[in-house]
Formats: sequence, C-alpha cells, structure tokens
Amino acid sequence: MTITASDLLDKIRQQFDTSPYPRVSLDKSPKDNPNLLYIHNLVTPYYFSKHKVIDTKGKIILDAGCGTGYKSLVLAEANPGAKIVGIDISKESIKLAQQRLEYHGFDNAEFHVLPIQELPNLDYEFDYINCDEVLYIITDLAAALQAMRSVLKPNGIIRSNLHSSIQRFPYFRAQRVFTMMGLMDDNPEDLEMEIVVETMKALKDNVELKARTWNSNKYEGENGKEGILMNYLFQGDKGYTISDMFMALKAADLEFISMVNWRQWDLINLFKDPDNLPAFLGMSLPEISIEEKLQLFELINPVHRLIDFWCGHPNQENFVQISEWTDSDWQRAKVYLHPQLKTQNFQEDLIACITEFRIFPISNYLSLVEEFVGIDSSLALCLIPLLEQPQPMKSLVERWKQFRPLDPISLKPTDEEQAFQMVQQLLLRLESFGYVMLEL
Repeated sequence: MTITASDLLDKIRQQFDTSPYPRVSLDKSPKDNPNLLYIHNLVTPYYFSKHKVIDTKGKIILDAGCGTGYKSLVLAEANPGAKIVGIDISKESIKLAQQRLEYHGFDNAEFHVLPIQELPNLDYEFDYINCDEVLYIITDLAAALQAMRSVLKPNGIIRSNLHSSIQRFPYFRAQRVFTMMGLMDDNPEDLEMEIVVETMKALKDNVELKARTWNSNKYEGENGKEGILMNYLFQGDKGYTISDMFMALKAADLEFISMVNWRQWDLINLFKDPDNLPAFLGMSLPEISIEEKLQLFELINPVHRLIDFWCGHPNQENFVQISEWTDSDWQRAKVYLHPQLKTQNFQEDLIACITEFRIFPISNYLSLVEEFVGIDSSLALCLIPLLEQPQPMKSLVERWKQFRPLDPISLKPTDEEQAFQMVQQLLLRLESFGYVMLEL
C-alpha cells in the first residue's frame, strides 16, 4: 500500500504527540555545555560566512521543528537579546516548549503549531534558522529548504542536517525489518517497542544487524523507549549523501557555507602523514572542490550520523581569506574572543595560569575535536583584554612587548617585528580552533 505525503505527516505528528521529543527534563539547563552553546550561537556561522562578528541583540531566530523546546532554550541562552520563534507540527510538543522557555525566564519567545512548508504564513523574517534533526523526515527536501529561504533575511543563515544514508544504513535496515513485521502500520506505542526489544534480544549476538545497532544499556527499560522510537520505529526517517545535500541546496537556491562540525570533516586528517601523501593524492586533493572533499570523506570514513551544515542566500559578499592578508591588513585587524568563552570560570583560570606561569589549557573550556590546545602563559596574557572588549591587533602586540620588553637570550629590547609575529601565530592558531575571531 502506497502512503501519501499527507498520511506520513499525520503518522509523524501522532508519534510526536504521543511521545514528545526530546525527553529532556524541564529544569535541565545548557549553561554548562559550552560546545552546544557555541554551535547554536549565531556569531559562529556568521563569522564563517562573512568573517564579521555580529551582535545577537535584537536578532530574530527560528527553531524550525522545535519539538519540546530544548534547542530553543539553547538558542536563547547562546544568543543574548534575541527573539526566539519556534514551530512544530506536534501540539503537545509546542506546549512543553512554551513551558520550558517560561521556566527558564525567557519571555521573548513564542511558539506555533505549524509545518515548515507553511513558514511564509508567519509574519517574520529571520536572521538565523535552526532546523535540527527535522529535515530528514520531510518528504520534499527542496521544498522545505525553499520555505525556509523565503523567510530568511538577505544576510541570514540556516543550520540544518540530514541523516547519513551510509553511516546509518544498519538502522534503515532495522526499520525495514520492523515495517515488514507491521510495527509501523500505525503509531508505534508500548507494545510495538516491546516487540522490538524482544526481537533484538532474541537474535544471536554475532548477527550483523544486532552487532551493528543494538545496545542493551541504551535501549532496554523505560529510559530506552525514546531511543527505540527514534531509531528502530522512526516514522518517515530517510538517509542522504553529501551529493544529495548539495543538489537540494541548488534546487532551493541556497549556498553551502560550512559543515557545522567542520574540523571533524577534514579529509587530510584521515591520512597518517598529511605532509607526505602519495604523489597522485598530493597533486590532486588540493585542486578538488569542497563538495568533492566532503564526498571523499563520507565514502572513506562514514562516521557521522548527521550531515550537519550551514547555508544561506547565494552570492554572499566576498571577503579576503586570513591566509591572504597583507601586513597592512594585520596592522588594522580587530581581535574578538568568542563570546562562549567569556565566563567567570574561564577568566579566573586564565588569570591563575598566567600568575603561576602554567600552560593555559584553553581546550578544556571549548573543544570541538579531541585535541589538547594549550597556550604559553606569556602569550595567554594577550587574552585578558579580550574578556572585556575586542582589541586592535596592535594593542595586543604592545601588551606582549610590555610583558617581555627584553629578548630573553640577547637581553636586547624586544624586536617589533618578532613580537608581531609571535602574537600573529598565536591568533592564527586560536582562530583555526574557533576560540578567537579576526575582523578587518
């Protein structure tokens, strides 16, 4: 029997009305999760897109497919002064989202029961649209992106994601199994979830489907119901590839900006010795497009469940890449500390490390990859004024020279050019990890 798009939408709505998602307790706050706040801060993708630093105050942010509102809360916490608008097809989820924002003291938020395709009916244009864990269950991918584009401001940015058809293939097979068993004919409830658990437990441990997907600690018991629904009995779940993503963006007249977790999609990092690649790869890889690099990563190392991306209107204004800055560009550059690092804990620990001449472990406070990043205490001194406000590059160089007026080897006055290069190398390194932002 063929299921129409309307029937599928009704089944998805029923699933989320019965089991609102995500099941995050009302009192849980994202304040202690800097990585999550960093990703949801408009400052982050805006800098990637335009190499400019934006103030979030007064901005209007849409959480498209907000569910029970936990990501709406994250957006509110990460973007001080912004207005949050949430939409979802589940009436029960919308009620919980409204309660969540009110509970945490955010009164500049509103929520509507509305599918993404009907976004133009809202009297808003948005600076940022967050469409997280939603797009892959929508029948017409391009139409959903077009609907978001229609309400996106000229300089606005969309964050969305798709399930990877390669990485998630075992779960799609499991969904097919349980569809054949009739467990997804109607809205899956406790009986259907129990049958999934019984079936998976009954399989031998070395059976490929069980070995690839099943985790008894995750899926058994009352707390496992959400995982069962969102993996084995997920209505409308579909998988896509990098190529599918780029085709959908083209169809919607949107331009790719970056992967959200960009450092984890670095093709070169898949090789043992990136500086000594086989001759063919060494010549060809630098010449291929971003799309091709991402496709190769996906085929060689499909570890990401989500193809998670930022996009925006095409023909965005060009900017000079930092790697191409001239000496005069660096002289007039302004330096910002990412707002997610401006916390009391960060400031206190930074000062303690400088005072005690210890390496400052900046990756302890924000780290998008499993890599330790430390800063020498003398150079970490340059971060102190950034806690208050952005600083001209020249001011940071002067500050470092005041701290180290003499060359420790020759005992001659610190050379201006050498001091500039020391601070420049520090900032380039920190910028590559997302800790600071450099603006002309």
